Amino acid sequence: MDVIEAAYERLAAVLGDGLVKRNEPMSRHTLTKMGGNADIFAAPETFEQAAQVVAIQKQFDIPFMILGNGSNLIVRDGGIRGLVMHFKHLQSITVDQQSLTLRAQGGANIKEASRSALDYSLTGLEFACGIPGTIGGAMVMNAGAYGGEVKDVIDYVTIITPEGEIKRLYKEELELDYRKSIIGRKRYIVLEAVFQLAEGDPAVIKEKMDDLTFQRESKQPLEYPSVGSVFKRPPGYFAGKLIQDSGLQGKGYGDAEVSTKHAGFIVNKGEATATDYLRTIDMVQRTVKENFGVDLELEAKIVGEE
Repeated sequence: MDVIEAAYERLAAVLGDGLVKRNEPMSRHTLTKMGGNADIFAAPETFEQAAQVVAIQKQFDIPFMILGNGSNLIVRDGGIRGLVMHFKHLQSITVDQQSLTLRAQGGANIKEASRSALDYSLTGLEFACGIPGTIGGAMVMNAGAYGGEVKDVIDYVTIITPEGEIKRLYKEELELDYRKSIIGRKRYIVLEAVFQLAEGDPAVIKEKMDDLTFQRESKQPLEYPSVGSVFKRPPGYFAGKLIQDSGLQGKGYGDAEVSTKHAGFIVNKGEATATDYLRTIDMVQRTVKENFGVDLELEAKIVGEE
């Protein structure tokens, strides 16, 4: 029995067959609708089960990654070797009006957290109303939009270390900066996050969220699968403007295409493969470098094998 099969059997014994799968297509779990199979796919239902998954991965020493909602991820067509853990069963959001805090599990969508805050007339998470990622992913990336970011409102997070230990980290320990944090650097896994919000006028909160949603929907190509914003903003420039000025909108490989609606997005017009998508990214980076001397750095993460 090889190590992958042995790890799968151990995980199935601990979590149950329904929570662990073999050869799971990652195209089912990425917003690009692309990507090959994961050797093992585990979806724990409790924090303790999640810690057990990490401990078993360490015991068998197999490759491992945590999957959010696949909004900032490109999985290559060869799939992912080893183990992928997904928090589709850890998505609860609760609000404590007395302490003005919102608690969200790592698999919850940060957009839904923003809407829950509105339901309780709490302000601070309006900026997140259009961010498609999970709480876990938002913490790793210090997600932000429209002048707000996670570090403005986070109180603390509960994480699993690579050794399988569950710990609490407060804001000052998270080293939150532009699109990065200690969580990604130390390979921690976010089980839940607690946000400190403030009382607000629900009409004002809703008006702001409606305005941000309109700005997003009117400018972004949400009608097609995509990885979201592909490139980080280069200092002194806007990535989308550089790509637009390079005449790349509508161009690409296969069904992968630089969006004609927003040049900062590359969309899957139908049956694009990850190879098509990555060739299109490479074409954009080369062309912008030739035209403007600017290196476009990926905001999206690439994983898996050719």
